[in-house]
Amino acid sequence: MLRVTVGSAEERDEEDEGEEELRDGGVPFYVNRGGLPMDEETWERMWRHVARMHPGGEALAKDIRGVMDLPKIPVPSVPTFQPTTTIPLRLEAIQKYIRELQYNHTGTQFFEIKKSRPLTALMDIAKEMTREALPIKCLEAVILAIHLTNNMPGVERFPLSFKSQFSGNHFYHIVLGIHSGGRFGALGISRREDLMFKPLEFRTLLDLVQEFEGAYRGYWHTLRKIKIGQYVSHDPHSVEQIEWKHSILDVDKLSKEELRKELERHTRDMRLKIGKPAPPSPTKDRRNSMGSPLKGPGSPLRRISRVERRPSGEKKVLEQKPTDINGYQIRV
Repeated sequence: MLRVTVGSAEERDEEDEGEEELRDGGVPFYVNRGGLPMDEETWERMWRHVARMHPGGEALAKDIRGVMDLPKIPVPSVPTFQPTTTIPLRLEAIQKYIRELQYNHTGTQFFEIKKSRPLTALMDIAKEMTREALPIKCLEAVILAIHLTNNMPGVERFPLSFKSQFSGNHFYHIVLGIHSGGRFGALGISRREDLMFKPLEFRTLLDLVQEFEGAYRGYWHTLRKIKIGQYVSHDPHSVEQIEWKHSILDVDKLSKEELRKELERHTRDMRLKIGKPAPPSPTKDRRNSMGSPLKGPGSPLRRISRVERRPSGEKKVLEQKPTDINGYQIRV
């Protein structure tokens, strides 16, 4: 099924940010909710949307769909690293991979990202992205970047989203903020070269935010709001949800000094989370049974352990039975 968000910008601003991602600059786009391969209805609607929105109109869609010998598109390889590869080089390789997937201009998002889903479910979607190697949008790139940096424990990741305004329309964008070695950076994808990757060279979160704000000014956009999440767990099997908006800052209503203090506060909050233990991941048996359609809501939970717990000090006494084998008594 395809779904598009409607309503005013003010109404949508109160909704979950995942819904905001369905609208870009006042132009709605669709989300493929049926998985891959696409069903026929989703496929045809995607092409109708392209014909309606693209300057080339229906002629472009007909030209592409009518060609039977389209060139084969190379599939980018997921980056792998040697143990000696430095963190900055790893981040550059991950960004290069995301860039090679290319930005999705079709007006239909291929992978459905529900922000309320647990991290383990989102990581499964990220693995599907690497298998399918299709163009992606900014929110998909964030999920993919989390997956590709999970095995880098010295690198902390947090969502960083922006709301900007241009010519009466609101635009929404999100990247994955990076913090490592006392420096900040970002991974992501965008139509604009300077609104995605930022090398690991910004001393404070304020420096990173101001870098993005300057890029927006270069496109005559006014940055209205910034939402910053908490550090994301490195456990790909974690059932906790990503905290997408721990801090919501109205940039146009804050002075530079107030913005600096708010970002410093958020940085302290993120550092405090590192010391807090994450909720335990489910066991393998539990993960396999989660969401099973065969188990009704009223069904009793299966006991993990087969040994009944007893108070400490109490021991089960086994009855000893003598057995006579060829004149020998054996106690079992």
